[in-house]
Amino acid sequence: MKILMVLTSHNQLGNTGKPTGFWLEEFAAPYYVFHDAGLEIALASPKGGQPPLDPKSDEPDAQTDATRRFRADAVAQKRLATTQKLAAVSVDEFDAVFYPGGHGPLWDLAEDPISIKLIEQVWAAGKPVGAVCHAPGVLRQVKTPDGSLLVKGKRVTGFTNSEEEGVGLTAIVPFLVEDELKKAGGLFERTDDWGEYAVVDGHLVTGQNPASSTVAAEELVKLLDL
Repeated sequence: MKILMVLTSHNQLGNTGKPTGFWLEEFAAPYYVFHDAGLEIALASPKGGQPPLDPKSDEPDAQTDATRRFRADAVAQKRLATTQKLAAVSVDEFDAVFYPGGHGPLWDLAEDPISIKLIEQVWAAGKPVGAVCHAPGVLRQVKTPDGSLLVKGKRVTGFTNSEEEGVGLTAIVPFLVEDELKKAGGLFERTDDWGEYAVVDGHLVTGQNPASSTVAAEELVKLLDL
């Protein structure tokens, strides 16, 4: 079985002049859950090539077993540096799709018509769709085959308003994930700030924050019935 992981290509934190991108733990932890489950992994991003890493996710206090494993894994690093362009991806090749978070996806993937269409096609085919932390924000404009918003009436989670406030970026981000999922009709759930929490509704899996990366990926693997 083959899974597609879609990463951001956006590297600017609004108009702050500071860098952003994907969050290392939210890529590394799911990557190794999928790898260790025997899945073939493909990586893509809107621009292709090396996705921008949020430097804060590379700081010492943000490291985990998964990020340390990644830093010692030359093969994984090379694969990340050579992601394919999202526009060149064929949905038919994959059995599931997963979106790691970080603030970057709020600017590009949440608005990218290619990404939106890809999720719509994966969903319509009955294949699992997963996203963690800020990445559930990429679902806000996605629709089901009947034209309704994908998250409408579905149990979902994602980076909470209070967690965004905790990192001081409420006024910087283009939208708040919790607010947008609720606005789209999602039944938003959460645990305490920074706690581990993932929600499964049908073949949709969402995780709340970086600490939820592993469990969200594990729930997606269960849907593949490996």
